[in-house]
Amino acid sequence: MAYYFKGARILAPLSVTSNDPVYDVDTVSLSKQRATQNAQRWELSFNILTSDVDEADMLVGMVEGLTSAETMPMPQLPSAVRSNTSSLVLPVATPASAGASSVSVTSDGVISKGTFVKFSNHTKVYMVTDNVAAGTVSVPLYPPLREALTDTDTLLTANATGTAVSISYYRDVSNLRGLKYSDGLLSTPGVVNIVEAIV
Repeated sequence: MAYYFKGARILAPLSVTSNDPVYDVDTVSLSKQRATQNAQRWELSFNILTSDVDEADMLVGMVEGLTSAETMPMPQLPSAVRSNTSSLVLPVATPASAGASSVSVTSDGVISKGTFVKFSNHTKVYMVTDNVAAGTVSVPLYPPLREALTDTDTLLTANATGTAVSISYYRDVSNLRGLKYSDGLLSTPGVVNIVEAIV
């Protein structure tokens, strides 16, 4: 499955990183103490393929909109989506509280470990941490749920035919705000870095 950023195809290498700060301290007795602040966001880094057909759109897209959040399809692990047999939209079976590490859904097929998912009532992207079969099942998530869910909400997922999961993001302010010509014919904005927009 190909993924696109502002109409240009995303190229490998694609980096998907979890920014989940962990504080590490050595005590006087040299024991370790670690803590997190329970905050997490996804950060993506990739190159794109531009052509003379879309380079003007790409230039405009790279200089405008740096202060507003945008959306794009969340890139998925190919091995995970090839194994997924569930529908793209699944009903939540039981309400869940913010902070829960799993959610009960009614699935009509397999959801594979490593699949990125989200819920209909908020924009946060989660990752499924274990394989889930069909039926009314508990879907383990990373990170823990940020917003409470009701049984009227739905789980959005991906399979080999497509994805219902989009990531809301900001472009990193260190990105090039223009295009770079590499040989007089091809232009590129360089490596594109985006960070998940946490609302």
